[in-house]
Amino acid sequence: MSHWGGVSWGASRLGGVAENALGTFLRARREATAPAEPGPRRTPGLRRSELAELASISVEYLTRLERGSDRRPSGQVLGALADALRLAPDERVHLHRLAKIADGAVCTQSTPPEREVRPTVRALLDQLELAFVADAQGDLLAWSDGFGELAAAIGLLDAEYPNLARFVFTDPRAHTAFPEWDRVADTHAAALRAAADLADHHAAALAEELSITAGAEFSRRYAAAGVLPSWTGDELWGELRLAYENLALPGTEDQRLVIYLPTQANTPWERSLPRRGTATRFPGAP
Repeated sequence: MSHWGGVSWGASRLGGVAENALGTFLRARREATAPAEPGPRRTPGLRRSELAELASISVEYLTRLERGSDRRPSGQVLGALADALRLAPDERVHLHRLAKIADGAVCTQSTPPEREVRPTVRALLDQLELAFVADAQGDLLAWSDGFGELAAAIGLLDAEYPNLARFVFTDPRAHTAFPEWDRVADTHAAALRAAADLADHHAAALAEELSITAGAEFSRRYAAAGVLPSWTGDELWGELRLAYENLALPGTEDQRLVIYLPTQANTPWERSLPRRGTATRFPGAP
């Protein structure tokens, strides 16, 4: 059977949706978009006037959108902004969802997300070497034997309720575990920001916690997050570079299956991995 984790739920002053998540996202993406004509600038990215011209809207209207005084842009305006900001497909979906929430068209999450990992998903983990299931805020819900070996070796599983974002930002061992720590930290801050902006109260609560426990290292990344985390790529765990696929699980809005594949063949560590995981249940799991 695959391993299980848990979490305790707490209240948060953030209370869910960011006050101006749509405007903040637009401004962050504008500041992260390189202008067509490079050169010295006082501010990063595109100026408001440049983005407004590209999207064929007025500077005044763009200013209202970014400041949150206008929260009902049309689909045409959103499409023009997405084109001008060169948003990827998943970023366009995120922008659309933010606009719906800002307009009050989407009910925000008021109950805890689904905690149970389906038996078929646990059976799938048993057939994988390096894989885990996590929720939107990075709580590890289940994992394979191979991933358990890797995670235990770096200290990720020492916590009663393992959480990737919390480990990355608050455990000193994370800097050794992830040699490309800045890149990994940016990814987890952006993932939390995306979930919190879409009204995930629990992601917002963890973000508030980390803003206190991790301080500026987390807060500045969270505030500047304007790009959604990649669903595929690679990460360096110690000396082992792992390619990954991050797959959303149908039927559970906030659960995802992450599968790793070693890119360095025939290393001693890789040869020592179990070919299929048959790990015991996490202590205290139902």
